Amino acid sequence: MDLPPERYCRPPKARKHIKVKEGDPFANQTVASSSKKPCGDPDLESAWKKNSLSPELVNILSQTLAELSADDAIRTVVIRGAGDKAFCSGYDIASLPTRRSNAPHEKLETLNPVESLFKTIIDYPFPVIAMINGVAFGAGCELAICCDIRIGAENIRIGMPPAKLGLVYPWSGLQRFIQVIGLKSTKEIFFCGRAYKGIRLKELGLVDYLIPGDNLESFTYRMAAEIAANAPVALKGTKRVLNLLLRTSQFDKNDLKEAESITRASFLSEDLIEGQAAFLEKRKPLFKGR
Repeated sequence: MDLPPERYCRPPKARKHIKVKEGDPFANQTVASSSKKPCGDPDLESAWKKNSLSPELVNILSQTLAELSADDAIRTVVIRGAGDKAFCSGYDIASLPTRRSNAPHEKLETLNPVESLFKTIIDYPFPVIAMINGVAFGAGCELAICCDIRIGAENIRIGMPPAKLGLVYPWSGLQRFIQVIGLKSTKEIFFCGRAYKGIRLKELGLVDYLIPGDNLESFTYRMAAEIAANAPVALKGTKRVLNLLLRTSQFDKNDLKEAESITRASFLSEDLIEGQAAFLEKRKPLFKGR
């Protein structure tokens, strides 16, 4: 989906009012819920169904979160995928840089705009909820991990396929998974590279709730409204302190340098080129280990 941002429509207001029963203590609470959709172009609409993170979509999401963060009245944000097929299918594989591309080598080691988006979600001043209404693979899975609460439909599938592409995932992403789902679960999902579904998603910590699809939206927005009804100072302050506590375990300079060099090498490997080609050609990759 390498398309200019102006080809997308934005809703007039990125707010969703929660409908609740009369007398409900959470009535009239407002949360943010933004959905970007292509405007009338069949090719764009087809590409958009899987909600892959193209550079343009990453930019749109980052800008939207920046706009929402400037409004103190918005105390909870819900991130969901457009349509009902995918939350986010991952980074746009066709945009993934390899040594065949003309991108400078310094751009091969990290996908800076995506990393910036993830940090924006984590550092967003108020709680962020991922409403996972479809598949979430690769960077789409990490996007959900960056959210404070993850609520998924019962029929979703989630996975981390870098091993099947010949890619060593960036250390910052691996660290986030360890912090959220633990080392044991992180090893399994990255070593296996499979798509998980059902109760196993909760066992691994990839989702906090699994909800029947018909009830996903009402359940999610009701929780968002419950959170938004609480004291802003408490919400904002608690999230900030929790994020500060997560920063106590950091790499030393030598470890960081080694981790970055390993990821950089994978971006220059023949295995990544083969994995990317196999994915686009819908065939099994033939890895050579170099």
